[in-house]
Amino acid sequence: MIRCENLRKYYRMGDETVHALDGVTLHVEDGEMVAIIGASGSGKSTLMNILGCLDTPNEGHYWLDERDVSRLNDDELANVRNHKIGFVFQQFNLLPRATALENVEVPLFYRRTPNAYDLARKALVRMGLEHRMTHYPNQLSGGQRQRVAIARALVTEPSIILADEPTGNLDSSTSDDIMNLFCQLHEQGATLVIVTHEPSIAAYCPREIRISDGKIVSDVRREVAPRAAATH
Repeated sequence: MIRCENLRKYYRMGDETVHALDGVTLHVEDGEMVAIIGASGSGKSTLMNILGCLDTPNEGHYWLDERDVSRLNDDELANVRNHKIGFVFQQFNLLPRATALENVEVPLFYRRTPNAYDLARKALVRMGLEHRMTHYPNQLSGGQRQRVAIARALVTEPSIILADEPTGNLDSSTSDDIMNLFCQLHEQGATLVIVTHEPSIAAYCPREIRISDGKIVSDVRREVAPRAAATH
């Protein structure tokens, strides 16, 4: 699924070279649910951008579904993102003048999917939002907006879901609800990588990778106790 070998990403700042990633090697298998945790400036967002094909490393290689995507050009990376990756962001990134249904349809339009309407409806029903399809983002709660974002991430049936601080704008109860939803998706076979700075969020994941100063400092697998089902 994901295989990274010796990823390095650095930036020149005046006379200084800042190493955002410093030799990261990482494998994620199909169907895993992984937390990447680290403090601000640790390199986790840079790693997230590379995993999401939003950026490329200066050195090293990244294989996604056995394809080396670390040297692709911008158009090729955009094609990989549209077909292989579903994104969930802290800020939701919903179009404010589009309904929930229309927001979920957006990635399908880029792929020119003929039955976009039906697929978007199905994705929202899966998220428990069958009665909110015609609502606009400002008519939805934070948890509902994040569910719309998750439906949008799932609607193209991506190989991997990348979630960047997906509970950062939610209260603790709604955060638990969203993380329980991710756990359900994992149980159904989805591959999820969740970037967070919160240990309580990382604790939902059976695997936790900690990053500091651009390096992986720990990679722990553990048993995760069953949690209550998410509510809609």
